[in-house]
Amino acid sequence: MELPHWEETPADLRAATREVKAALRARIAASGRTVEEVFAVVEQRVQSAVDDIVAARRRGEAIWPVIDYADIAAGKVSAEQRALLRRRGCLIVRGHFEREQALQWDAGIVDYVESNRFFENYRGPGDDFFGSVGSKPEIYPIYWSPPQMQARQSERMAAVQAFLNSQWKHESEGVQWFDPNRDSLYPDRIRRRPEGADSAGLGTHLDPGTLDLWMTRSYQQAFRHLFDGSPEQYDPWDAAHRTAGPQYPGSTMCSAFRTFQGWTALSDMDHDQGVLHTVPVPEAMAYLMLRPLLPDVPDDDMCGVTVNQVFPAGHKWHAPLMEALSGIPDVKAGDSVWWHCDMIHSVAPVEAQKGWGNVMYIPAAPWCPRNERYADSVRKAFLSGESPSDFPAEHYERDWPNRFRPEDLNDIGRRGLGLE
Repeated sequence: MELPHWEETPADLRAATREVKAALRARIAASGRTVEEVFAVVEQRVQSAVDDIVAARRRGEAIWPVIDYADIAAGKVSAEQRALLRRRGCLIVRGHFEREQALQWDAGIVDYVESNRFFENYRGPGDDFFGSVGSKPEIYPIYWSPPQMQARQSERMAAVQAFLNSQWKHESEGVQWFDPNRDSLYPDRIRRRPEGADSAGLGTHLDPGTLDLWMTRSYQQAFRHLFDGSPEQYDPWDAAHRTAGPQYPGSTMCSAFRTFQGWTALSDMDHDQGVLHTVPVPEAMAYLMLRPLLPDVPDDDMCGVTVNQVFPAGHKWHAPLMEALSGIPDVKAGDSVWWHCDMIHSVAPVEAQKGWGNVMYIPAAPWCPRNERYADSVRKAFLSGESPSDFPAEHYERDWPNRFRPEDLNDIGRRGLGLE
């Protein structure tokens, strides 16, 4: 079943939530297993991964996998490295871009915004979530600068994206769910956090969707093994049914399918300076999906997941997962950071930050029906200099004369925007 549109009242949403939860419990019961039995399978699997991470941390071992870009480009990534990437669901790519190139891009962004009087015209954060970080501004609602577009359409970026996409099962049931070798150039913002800044960070959350994860047919199929009583078969790396379904109205999520979220460092950043943390357990999504169906959660509550807010994760409902929360190591300008699209993540707070903390958000968003549809709106935003439709309608760049132009697109860029 699917949730009806919820533009009406909170009471309607609560009623629909109760209805959907009852239907999912009945679906599990039809398999001959109870919700508690299915959850116990997932809980044991996830707890084993959490215990592995906690033990590795006590031994002083690095939690985040690290792979050199040169090995990705040469096809020399070992089977052991691939296995660790799939087990942890996150990755640092060392030397993804030359350090000098990254620093030039950082300077180019400064010139881009200053030459267009961005700071004089800045109207404050366009959304409450990123507005909570506290510095003024930290997230720049800028999408079409030459540095951003040069990075998105670069051969080096395409090589890493294809490598990451290849970790996923992209063909099954006679369907090619996505093309691993073609990215949709999903446009996102930049972050520039200045030296000495105080930032409140971002709490633990997820970005793949909100209530639509339970309440649309496509996602019910994506998580079919959980709801059909066969959680042993659940594979967080299976793209089946994720790439065609629509975004549900009222969801706070990305309209595109991303295999990995990611950013490219434009400055050196130490591991204790307000950096990204994740719960590096890809299969934890199964825990999050089943947890609201347990009897200790009110029938009209999805463990705090609701419309027009990000998917929260925390100690109230997901305490065992929080033990695995792990920050990135030190990174240098030109390194890139990646994490599985379903992964719990956060940004740690910082006071009097040492050095700059600058990144370009560039994910891996392979070409698929869902991303092809979104690319139509991206093309229009690119040509007009407007903010993409997934983001607040701030449109700072409409009249900026030095934004990236269509004639500057290369073959990768044109394919990513669906122009050929």
